[in-house]
Amino acid sequence: LRDGALEGEHAPALTIKDSIPFGFHVFCHVLSQLSSFILAGKSQSGGLVVVSFSRSPSFYLELLKKGIDVVSIQILDCYSDPLGWKDRLKDVKHMDKLYNSIVERGKGLIGGGKNRFSVAIDSVDEMSRHASTSSVAGLLSNLRSHDQVSSIFWLLHSDLHEARVAAVLEYLSSMVTSLEPENLSLIEHNLKKGKFHVRIKRRNGRVRVMSEEVHIEQSGISFINQGLVPKVQFSLELSEKERIDRANVVLPFEHQGNGKPIQIYDGRRSLADGGGEIIYFRDSDDEMPDSDEDPDDDLDI
Repeated sequence: LRDGALEGEHAPALTIKDSIPFGFHVFCHVLSQLSSFILAGKSQSGGLVVVSFSRSPSFYLELLKKGIDVVSIQILDCYSDPLGWKDRLKDVKHMDKLYNSIVERGKGLIGGGKNRFSVAIDSVDEMSRHASTSSVAGLLSNLRSHDQVSSIFWLLHSDLHEARVAAVLEYLSSMVTSLEPENLSLIEHNLKKGKFHVRIKRRNGRVRVMSEEVHIEQSGISFINQGLVPKVQFSLELSEKERIDRANVVLPFEHQGNGKPIQIYDGRRSLADGGGEIIYFRDSDDEMPDSDEDPDDDLDI
């Protein structure tokens, strides 16, 4: 997200997916980190538009107050009046109006030219309450393809939707994070620990999966294994039975039969036990005979 988009490509997009109450902590963590990079000038993005559905703008002002710069960050309030009872321009049922509002605020932060801004949406669930899945997907896709959007990320509570809805939003993403409890049997008693998985789709089509443990504390969310350890899909250790089975495997180049070495027929001489041989006839007298000399022997390598 910090590195942003390459010229001519869609902006990187992150879906933060959860079915336990961890997702919003991760969203706030990503939001804080990205905003700090923007304010320090370490991001491609020159501004950040926060689309607030599940929290009031004052919540994000408090969250980011340590380093907030009103010139670099704008909050689009879809929390106070989502149905546009007071302001028809904020009626979130119309995705085209919402799209225009986001783009206008982003351009207001960075101006024109090749400058870019990032977008954070704190609840795709709230958007889906007021609009169809195709409309929401269209909004996200249009933002990704906008030439001034550097990156975009959103929060999704997957247990509130059908599987196909989550699949559509994941398809639109270049990165997907998912959170799960550390122990399913302790889900009601241990909600301060969990597993954090990240799936990244690379430009070459390959997918990388990484995992680490997360803890929820009063000060926020903390990652135990910093640097995201790649998820290994197989065991590197062999059991005793597997070691024995491997030792008993006879490889092609090893001695076989009754313990005697195997003679490999090279086609140019008869074997001692009366094996056959290959006789080659040239098609014509013009054909050069075979030679045991190396044709590249004169090369100085």
